[in-house]
Amino acid sequence: MANYTILFLILLISTILLRVLFKSRKPPLPPSPTALPIIGHLHLLAPIPHLALHKLSKRYGPLIHIFLGSVPCVVASSPEMAKEVLKTNESSFSNRPSVAAIDYINYGLQDFAFGPCGPYWKFMKKLCISELLGGRTLDLLHPVRRDEIQRFIKLLSKKATAGESVDVGGELIKLANNVISRMLMSKRCSENEDDASQIRKLMQEIKELPGKFNLFEYIWFCKCLSLQGFRKRLRNVRDNYHDMMERIIREHQEARRKWKESGGASDVVKDLLHILLDISEDQSSEMRLTQEDIKAFILCFEWKVGVGGNDTVDMEEGPGFTVPRAHSLVCVPMPRLNLFPSKLADLIH
Repeated sequence: MANYTILFLILLISTILLRVLFKSRKPPLPPSPTALPIIGHLHLLAPIPHLALHKLSKRYGPLIHIFLGSVPCVVASSPEMAKEVLKTNESSFSNRPSVAAIDYINYGLQDFAFGPCGPYWKFMKKLCISELLGGRTLDLLHPVRRDEIQRFIKLLSKKATAGESVDVGGELIKLANNVISRMLMSKRCSENEDDASQIRKLMQEIKELPGKFNLFEYIWFCKCLSLQGFRKRLRNVRDNYHDMMERIIREHQEARRKWKESGGASDVVKDLLHILLDISEDQSSEMRLTQEDIKAFILCFEWKVGVGGNDTVDMEEGPGFTVPRAHSLVCVPMPRLNLFPSKLADLIH
């Protein structure tokens, strides 16, 4: 019995010494506010996370260690610390954190923005620079951008004539969405067609879901639960997006077949989906693109600010990844004496 006791004490002391030894070799963590059980520091980040982090950095310094639920994070809040993270230690921080919503919607992070750094990501970067967003492609798609800007100016002209206000942010988002959608797959997002309505709703969901707080991302014992119905929403968005893109790809493939049968007219402008399909069919490409890869990729006025005599611009920030306004910027376009120069008038009429 005495031998077992001695053996147990030796093992216990050895374990304690080893833990102390290894713990002492770990680099010290940055300063951290007091965390709460289960939720960590989540309670300190509401309602506007980046403003809350700025407030914490003024108290605890430019490098902070916090817990988002059970997920450990390090926050760099100064240019010097950001340089250390993004440049000096680039290889350690080159990948973006895995977010369940993005992982699920983007077919396991097969897109360019969130894909892990590696051969596939480098190939997609090269593809973007040389093919999709190169000067030649942007020149070919210039008529698309010009047409959408003309439509936008017509809208502002109509509002100015009627003396009506304009949700500037909302209209600029519509303009950007229409340009991107037409460049990608030759479809507009702001018309009353079923297709356009479906695209608009899907893009809104895809934009919102990754930015929403979901328990199973941060609270470890909620990983197998779906208390907010988040997984169901993700599944619905993924299925609807998959069905829509399958149909659009089939339409493009049929158009390509007819184009080839007609001898390949040189005046046809290809959108980015056509270019991606060309690359997927190229046997000599250094990396083959699958259909899932393709699906995963994919002012001339004086303004009067405000309505009803309120001439101040509300700069309050709202929650979100892109620091949106808390309240829309609403302006009334005021026509000048010479509203449109002759060249611009030709574009509109």
